[in-house]
Amino acid sequence: MRVLLAGATGAIGRPLIRALTANGHSVTAVVRSPGAHPLVRELGAEPVTADALDRDGLLRALDGVRADAVLHEATALRKVKATRRIPADDPTGLLRTVGTANLLAAAEVVGARRFLTQSLILGYGYHDHGPRPLTERDRFGVYDGGVADEVVRACVDGEQQVFEAAGVEGIALRYGLFYGPGTFSDLFAGLMRKHAPVGPRGPGGVNSWVHVDDAAAATVAALEHGTAGRAYNIADDSPITWERFFTEVARAHGTPRPIRLPAWAIRLAIPYLGALMVDTSMRVSSELAHEELGWRPGYADMSAGLAAS
Repeated sequence: MRVLLAGATGAIGRPLIRALTANGHSVTAVVRSPGAHPLVRELGAEPVTADALDRDGLLRALDGVRADAVLHEATALRKVKATRRIPADDPTGLLRTVGTANLLAAAEVVGARRFLTQSLILGYGYHDHGPRPLTERDRFGVYDGGVADEVVRACVDGEQQVFEAAGVEGIALRYGLFYGPGTFSDLFAGLMRKHAPVGPRGPGGVNSWVHVDDAAAATVAALEHGTAGRAYNIADDSPITWERFFTEVARAHGTPRPIRLPAWAIRLAIPYLGALMVDTSMRVSSELAHEELGWRPGYADMSAGLAAS
């Protein structure tokens, strides 16, 4: 297929271009800066300069471009700081709301009939979901009135836009937390090298993760085999505590031991991390992706994935 990819130079974008071209797809990559053109071409895609948040500029830049599918992987995670508070105008949130609307308009311009959007398992809600693995049948979009509600709201909005859009086959990929090159594991390894506090004492909550290479492979599988109107959980089969996460990252990156604070201090000083690391526990099932997409993670757990990164 001819694929239009937004978010081509992000953590998942790079392995995704490689995975798409390896499967015979051609990729046109939307990038914000001409400075990214050499990297995009080196990865195997053809660059187009545009900003997904600038609707008119995006549509002008795509004049004459044709594509069979649009993949929305645009985020602003490089700008994430551990201290962020997720305001309503959070750039990644805007990319999931305004950016999705603009890319749906772009899909019409380029003639794409298929549209895949990046979502998150965190859209199930920032609370303790208990030991039962969450499936796509569980309620998506649970709010608790806290700082993380904006993340949930943006995920729900982005999915709804794609599912309700006329003329496209919409699919949402609810990724687990990313680890691997350019992701949370690198972010927290950097903090540990600086001897900065990284999270709460004790085990913390449980979460499901996915290596970015596995996430890219799942995305290609969804492009080729996914059912229109479906959301798919995309995570490995080994949920872990944050304590285990810090241990694995420190071991893989050779960093100093992580400095951690009492849970109350995390909640007070860094509300978003408190909501994520202390208040949230979720284990998700990716069985639907296994059955319908034929996808299984190449890395069984984080220890194997980080060792190979």
